Amino acid sequence: MSNVPSVPEIITVNSEALQSQIRDLLPSQNGFGSELQASNVITPIIDLTAAAEGSGLPDYLQTALAFGSNTAFAASNSTVVLQNSPGFYRIIGTASTEATSSGTPTMSIQMTDGSTTKDVWSFIVREVAGVAYAAVSFDVFVFLRAGDSVSAVSNIVDAKIQGSSRQIATGDGTLVQPNGFPL
Repeated sequence: MSNVPSVPEIITVNSEALQSQIRDLLPSQNGFGSELQASNVITPIIDLTAAAEGSGLPDYLQTALAFGSNTAFAASNSTVVLQNSPGFYRIIGTASTEATSSGTPTMSIQMTDGSTTKDVWSFIVREVAGVAYAAVSFDVFVFLRAGDSVSAVSNIVDAKIQGSSRQIATGDGTLVQPNGFPL
């Protein structure tokens, strides 16, 4: 029995959808070559998608807080609109309250579409004997469609919610780098 090496097969792929994707992801290749080809040969792949899209920064660093990117907020017995433009946002902060006789302290992050409001995060402190102060931190990511908004809400003066928010991606998913990046 003789060992006959296999011959690689190369076929032309006629797909406008695939060619369009290549042009979008690799603008430097636009107009280079006329046909996509496929082969039955196992070829190692190096994924350059992130670099081609201009998003080579790891996700956890891309969501970093930055002096020029974050918008600070504070609410005490009030509602503060944090964001109302389509996109992805990171909201980070603390909620705290002192013991009070003026009601049940409630602090929350709420989203609304203009007709319905939903709590996406909340901190409610029930009266507990001997507790004079309570605090908790939060780190929330939200997505807003056109017409949506997100707010920080506090129901009484002794309930304080404060922090900052930053857009991390546009509505179509394009990453928004921290202000000043790259140096």
